[in-house]
Amino acid sequence: MQRIVKTLTLRDDPKLIEEYCEVHRNIWPEIRAGIKEVGVSTMDIYLLGNLLVMIIEASDDVDLDEAFSKLAGMPRQQEWEEFVARFQNCDPGSSSAAKWKPMTRIFSL
Repeated sequence: MQRIVKTLTLRDDPKLIEEYCEVHRNIWPEIRAGIKEVGVSTMDIYLLGNLLVMIIEASDDVDLDEAFSKLAGMPRQQEWEEFVARFQNCDPGSSSAAKWKPMTRIFSL
């Protein structure tokens, strides 16, 4: 099983942050289905202040770069990215890959 961890910051506005959380409690069905279809078995997003951390797991045979490229072209994915961009500290029109920055593991036990 492979795991990657990414981070992104939200705009530092409590109302926007709460709305972003609500959007993710009610994620569009096409987005959830697309994530699973490309081979992601687990995706968790954690929040601290306006910092998000996303943990993604997939089996070792899934090429995650290829999977996320495929995901970007799936139905409603671009619409979703444009919709959630208003909450995020990113350039308008940025892809998910451009917004979510990979983190480097510095310790493991």
